Amino acid sequence: MQRYELEAWLGDDHGLTDDQVDEFLVQADESNTRFGSDQDEAREALTAAYRLMGEGADAVVADLYQRRAAARAAELDALAGLQQAAIVLIERGDATESGFARQAGVDRMTVRKWLGK
Repeated sequence: MQRYELEAWLGDDHGLTDDQVDEFLVQADESNTRFGSDQDEAREALTAAYRLMGEGADAVVADLYQRRAAARAAELDALAGLQQAAIVLIERGDATESGFARQAGVDRMTVRKWLGK
């Protein structure tokens, strides 16, 4: 990443000193190397690095922890719903194990486990 690209990403009111921008540029390059083609992860890492420069570390980590906990809870809720849907639809004959697995984005062995097989 070039400095001008980073400054465009930051915007005009970023509040960083020139030294901080230099440090941030190094972190941005490391992020891009670490996450490769996954631009979403690279962007999240870059956002966290930026926040750590301006906010307290405890606040940033607490926020990220809360976001992760909420995402995990949402995943567990969705999996419980998918499990129930698998049980009902497959027992009713409206879906096959393989078909449901494809539709739900899980593997067939997961569906079989949900069915108690």
